Amino acid sequence: MKITKQVLAVNLLNYLQHKSSLSDLVDWAEDALMEGVFEGEDTDVVRDILARLGLADVKAFGLFWEDCVDMMQKLGYVLRIDAGLVA
Repeated sequence: MKITKQVLAVNLLNYLQHKSSLSDLVDWAEDALMEGVFEGEDTDVVRDILARLGLADVKAFGLFWEDCVDMMQKLGYVLRIDAGLVA
């Protein structure tokens, strides 16, 4: 599996948009670290973020909004919140 900054960002965004669970994100991050082929620049950043996500299901570490904002910034993205009224 090819791992780039964009692939990592998409997987994190899927979690934040409730398209995947925390368990799914953690499993993906662990698999990516062990079996992934890292491409592009900033492979150290990608590996660091994957390692952090791999621990997100451990209560002592967790995964907070601020963590996600920081990770996405390191990947070159800005997170924004968009809210809509539920009918």
